[in-house]
Amino acid sequence: MEIRTLKTKTAYRAALKEIENLMGARPNTPAGERLDLLVTLVEAYESKHYPLDLPDPVEAIKFHMEQKGLTPKDLEPMIGRVNRVYEILARRRPLTLKMIWRLHNDLGIPAESLIRPTVRGAAA
Repeated sequence: MEIRTLKTKTAYRAALKEIENLMGARPNTPAGERLDLLVTLVEAYESKHYPLDLPDPVEAIKFHMEQKGLTPKDLEPMIGRVNRVYEILARRRPLTLKMIWRLHNDLGIPAESLIRPTVRGAAA
């Protein structure tokens, strides 16, 4: 089994094509192991060549609210009174460290997203 690191876009595309062909491979078989290795290589290539920016803190909060069906009232234990929640969501007030910690622990929002500066003037 000859597997090499992906250094070019051509090699990356070839690996994606081979992954597509191996998608039905069973685990713990030579084809399944090749699939696992190729996926690891593709992930490494993508993280190096196509890094994803973390979302703005308010966008991260809104995304989790939408995904979990939460209302601003549901954020009170993490942020404070509902008027404070609306100030955060409208970008009129920054998150405090205590709010970041609670949002991270209670909602599972990555702390890396929450500690980024809020983008003023972003879609509210």
